Amino acid sequence: MYRSDIIVETERLRLRTLRPSDAAFVLELTSDPDFVRYIGDKGLRSLDDARAFIASGPWTCQPREGYGQFVVERRVDDLSVGLCGLLHRPKLDVTDIGLAVLAEHRGHGYASEAAAAIFAYARSTLDLAHIVGLTIPGNAASIRILEKLGLRFDHLLEHDTPIAIYR
Repeated sequence: MYRSDIIVETERLRLRTLRPSDAAFVLELTSDPDFVRYIGDKGLRSLDDARAFIASGPWTCQPREGYGQFVVERRVDDLSVGLCGLLHRPKLDVTDIGLAVLAEHRGHGYASEAAAAIFAYARSTLDLAHIVGLTIPGNAASIRILEKLGLRFDHLLEHDTPIAIYR
């Protein structure tokens, strides 16, 4: 069956656009202590906050076609396990691959699989040659995934919190 909301599929995963019905999942993910520590507090405290963020936040309102954060769901049971996608960072003039997985689904290779699929999608479908990874220097799991994608540490950007840029 064809679904227009599917961006890409792998053997185990489906990456699709966010829907208002994903509000509980988005609230749970953005409330995870590791999400807040490594990605930041999005200020979502209720389902209404999450619905508004989905409707008009940066994950869905990207200025370029094919960009955004996409729900990573298991094909076997449609369970949402994380987010992965492409975000344009105008202040840095780069496209960044972003990802996050709920704590109980880490360690199963979902983040690496989703990131590899989005990387391939960006290159083949969007014809993007340059994609970077942005992470907090201490985020070892994120760094491992970026390195699996072939990205290497480029430089540290001094910000409120230092950000490591991988190219």
